[in-house]
Amino acid sequence: MLDRRTLRVSLALVVVLASGIVAVGYVEAERSSDRVVGDPSVEQALRSGDLSPVVDPRDGRTVVATDSNAFVADENDGPRAQAELVAFAADGGIYYHENDHTRYWDVDPVAGTNSTVEFVYADHLTPEACDGSVCTRNGVERVNLTTGESTDVFSRVTPGKHSTRWHDVDRIDDHRLLVADIDRDRVFVVNTTTDLITWEWGAQAAFDVHSGGPFPADWTHLNDVEHVEIEGRDAAMVSLRNHDQVAFVDFERGLMENWTLGEDGDHDTLYEQHNPDYIPPERGGPALLVADSENGRVVEYQREDGSWNRSWTWSDARLGWPRDADRLPNGHTLVTDSNGDRVLEVDRTGEVVWSATIGFPYEAERLGTGEESAGGESAAALDLPDREPTAADRSVSGSVLASLPPSIANGIAYAFPRWVGPLEGVAVVALLVAVPLWIRLEYRWSNVSVGVRNPLRVERE
Repeated sequence: MLDRRTLRVSLALVVVLASGIVAVGYVEAERSSDRVVGDPSVEQALRSGDLSPVVDPRDGRTVVATDSNAFVADENDGPRAQAELVAFAADGGIYYHENDHTRYWDVDPVAGTNSTVEFVYADHLTPEACDGSVCTRNGVERVNLTTGESTDVFSRVTPGKHSTRWHDVDRIDDHRLLVADIDRDRVFVVNTTTDLITWEWGAQAAFDVHSGGPFPADWTHLNDVEHVEIEGRDAAMVSLRNHDQVAFVDFERGLMENWTLGEDGDHDTLYEQHNPDYIPPERGGPALLVADSENGRVVEYQREDGSWNRSWTWSDARLGWPRDADRLPNGHTLVTDSNGDRVLEVDRTGEVVWSATIGFPYEAERLGTGEESAGGESAAALDLPDREPTAADRSVSGSVLASLPPSIANGIAYAFPRWVGPLEGVAVVALLVAVPLWIRLEYRWSNVSVGVRNPLRVERE
């Protein structure tokens, strides 16, 4: 049994050493920006306006919307999220950059243009702007990446933060937008000329409120919508993240039950997915390309004889929490890996042929290839091989998180600040164990506990 002096010295050493590791990690992160917003060279270029190449060249510009959980100081509002919209030029330099909004989500090219995009944003408003409460402005903005000229397209204010932020809006035509409304668990069509809602579907029309996430706080987490044509009819494809499902809603007849992919709690099929893309029959479908986020993989399902069958799976040892995947016209797949702090392009053999390291990206688009997967074919048509990392691949990667199940690794990565790596993580855990233990021991050793009778204790004869 160790005496008090030895225990005190040992705990003191643990606390001092762990605190030093955490402090050094934080200072290094502040200085270099590594693991806070991705590659230091990219962040330095963003801050300085340097247009020289910072990633490998690639045909076409690549636009990235980030949902950063890192924070920077703001002179007026205190800490704010460091989210960014970034476009990499074909030569690998920074073509465009802005960080005007709290969060950036969906980004889509505007048809008929070479360098104009529309993106979905969220801005957390002050209580003064929200009648004393907390609220969020969700909106769509159009920006010309060459000139920087921007136009507000549509916006609405929702209560609170987090579970009310819109993640996706899909353009139907020049006047209509299809909106994924997380706040009210619905999708709706709005005419931006008249500002009137012309169609809507609420998830309560088809799903039990006891399913999915907590009702009504974050029930469906309806994070994506796409205007599609199914069997000759207009429909909305919706991603119900907390239900582990992708559903199809006929504009006139409602939910198309026999088209639903996944089931609440069926994590072998999908697990809290993001950004599904529909590939139609004329391009080798019907197929669904999905960022299967909590499973740490990108998957594709082919519809055959009225059922969805998995036709392709891709992941590597670094892939953490993918939240977007687009099939490009050349057969490659553009993947956004949020917890891996990167956007990467995977070729037909499954090899990574291009990547850009940037902090906590949400969605990426390759301009000139169509919106999302509009120009790509299905995995079945391309005969794409599956690619999954082996245990040896994960051990070689050197990442502690890579050896854990994806859902656990994602939770740890999301809970801690971006600068906390494996060493800092161990140090944080050591502090969480050592400090309470030391306090408890000191209490037991102190005179405070001597002679104090527990009022709940019953004396037995």
